[in-house]
Amino acid sequence: MIEDALQLAAQGRTLSPPNPSVGCIIATADGTVLGQGHTQQAGGPHGEVMALRDAAARGHSVVGATAYVTLEPCSHHGRTGPCCDALVAAGIGKVVAAMADPNPLVAGQGFARLRAAGVEVEVLAPTDPQALAARALNIGFFSRMVRKTPWVRMKVAASLDGKTALPNGVSQWITSPAARADGHAWRARASAVLTGIGTVLQDQPRLDVRLVPTPRQPHVVVVDSGLQTPPNASLFIAGRAVYIYAAAQNAEKQRALEAAGATVIYCPGHHADGTPTGKVDLAALLRDLGQREINEVHVEAGHKLNGSLVREGLVDEFLVYLAPLLMGQGSGMADFGPLTELSGATALQFTSIEQVGPDLRVLAQVQGRDQF
Repeated sequence: MIEDALQLAAQGRTLSPPNPSVGCIIATADGTVLGQGHTQQAGGPHGEVMALRDAAARGHSVVGATAYVTLEPCSHHGRTGPCCDALVAAGIGKVVAAMADPNPLVAGQGFARLRAAGVEVEVLAPTDPQALAARALNIGFFSRMVRKTPWVRMKVAASLDGKTALPNGVSQWITSPAARADGHAWRARASAVLTGIGTVLQDQPRLDVRLVPTPRQPHVVVVDSGLQTPPNASLFIAGRAVYIYAAAQNAEKQRALEAAGATVIYCPGHHADGTPTGKVDLAALLRDLGQREINEVHVEAGHKLNGSLVREGLVDEFLVYLAPLLMGQGSGMADFGPLTELSGATALQFTSIEQVGPDLRVLAQVQGRDQF
């Protein structure tokens, strides 16, 4: 049943941020499903409440039934009431959970309240494949709760020899329509899409989700040291936040950008001796995004900003689309280094390699990055 609940949770992944997406199935001892559901938009019901409502709509009593959930039922009053209380009030007899909630406001308290009310609680071992799958499904939420920063996924579209643009800057389109649509699906699950001012000025991107259905648009983050973002840039779309991180203050430009709908945050970097670098402090930027409830950051930037993020060890995962092309000279995926020893290379672990249309989609995590 947990596996089925995970499939439900996956359906809510683009809907639930900043909350985790939780799937819940309520069933009898013989496996008859009474109700099921997954987390809705922030402020809406969680997976457990949706499952209870589904059971009620079907005319089923859930007294004594078992609730299978992908994450510990919450125990605090946030945008909604505690799910553990709703399960107790409905008469649930047992809860089987994939794992505990890393949120300090929950962190075992949901299980404790269920047990105190006489509900039997079973939690999968942390190494159980279904527990690992539950964690991976909400990796951004876990990152924000534990590390206080989002999970950073860098998306790159490149030729087989690793080039992302020709020497003259032409890059559209290296990969196929199928790969581009798949990339939009990954945008859709992110809380925010991050880019640099170079990409904004050169490509005038919208950085929205257009090629797949989505219930919401991810926010946009621009690394813009000198506040060069045009107030009429295409990325200003109603209903989503635009965060512009700068290194130096400029009141006139700030007012113009704020009038366009942006939030301007000053986040200057400094050398070891305390002097300003003139660039944005990227690590501090991620800490600030964590405080703004951003779970997953989807990076779509040029080789310079990509290189800075890699150099500073801020990327957790790479989403790379490789086209069956050889381009020779041109821009690479990330401009950093040069390295003098192979031991200095960023070590990765491939987690998925699939063909998408004519292209390859490679997912690779920085080794050990998910151990938190």
